[in-house]
Amino acid sequence: MASFQIRKYRDEDDEVVKEIFTMGMIEHVPSSFVHVLKQPLTQMVLMCVFCALLASSKSFLLPVLAVTLLLAGVRQLVSYLFTSYIDTSLKEDLSSIREAYMERKDACFWVAESEGRVVATVACLPCAAQPECLELKRMSVRRSHRGMGIGKALCRTVADFTQERGYPAVVLFTSVVQTDAQKLYEHMGYTKMRQFVIPSLEGRITNFSIIEYRLEVQEGKVS
Repeated sequence: MASFQIRKYRDEDDEVVKEIFTMGMIEHVPSSFVHVLKQPLTQMVLMCVFCALLASSKSFLLPVLAVTLLLAGVRQLVSYLFTSYIDTSLKEDLSSIREAYMERKDACFWVAESEGRVVATVACLPCAAQPECLELKRMSVRRSHRGMGIGKALCRTVADFTQERGYPAVVLFTSVVQTDAQKLYEHMGYTKMRQFVIPSLEGRITNFSIIEYRLEVQEGKVS
């Protein structure tokens, strides 16, 4: 098993950090598509379209074709939503990681390096909604380097940084489809605080929710 080390971000890491983030987000498109298909509203619409066309056309091929096109449209919508989020992130904090994290008070960005190659990222900064806490962000590990304990080490790095800076807790937000991430955070001692649907039309239609986790890091409580 290859060893790894965690270090602070350097400017020459910029492109590979953006690549890891982008690939990590794109991985969630298939599971998000499945999530949408499992929703009662989606299933009802598909069934109604199929039955209506079957009854009106007396043809089995037409409703099958229509449902196939609808499924393709849903898949395209999910892909578009993730692409939009990626583009927005690359234009916001990831457009200048040094300015957003390295030069900001009580914020930092780290990478995990294995055999001279950056294979994972994580960051933290004061949480906008809960300024008394730091927020873990941009956690992503290359698929080829998962199962090595890198994610756990990155979580500990953020927890230690938070404790050193005198904050009582780390908070983070992850999506309902990121089940592996949820298992990692819960294993590291994070507590699920709430789950809420994304406050947008697309979020309500797809019932796509976000989960908030919190980790207390006072002395003796870091997992």
